[in-house]
Amino acid sequence: MLITTHSPAETEALGARLAERLQPGDVIAFRGDLGAGKTALTRGIAAGLGISDRVTSPTYTIVNEYPSGRLPLFHFDMYRLSSADELFDIGWEDYLRRGGVCAVEWSENVEDALEDPIVIDIRHDPTEDDTRHITVTGGRFDADSGL
Repeated sequence: MLITTHSPAETEALGARLAERLQPGDVIAFRGDLGAGKTALTRGIAAGLGISDRVTSPTYTIVNEYPSGRLPLFHFDMYRLSSADELFDIGWEDYLRRGGVCAVEWSENVEDALEDPIVIDIRHDPTEDDTRHITVTGGRFDADSGL
């Protein structure tokens, strides 16, 4: 399904709507260039899960944990990882067992370790600065689900 947003607030609102359908163990594989809106969408997912903590990019920490919502949210940034082996070294399987949602930025770097993810591809519109074209596929999101 393809959704277009026209502001960071709309992107966050989309994330909140996505969060309503997330279940324990879901893995979200984000794809998109730097500045595409992956963290904005994750902020919305966190809000939709009832997490009130400030959500920031985990670029330097690899993973930020937000345990206080309906489901815990584990926000990963794989930009600095070069293989799935490095993902397992940081305890990926432990995060999967904790029954939360794993939101993975730069998932392309570890895609062979992600089983049946919900793939969210975010593209910046080259003609409109705040416009994003967001494609959601996988799991419960394969059909047009009215987001």
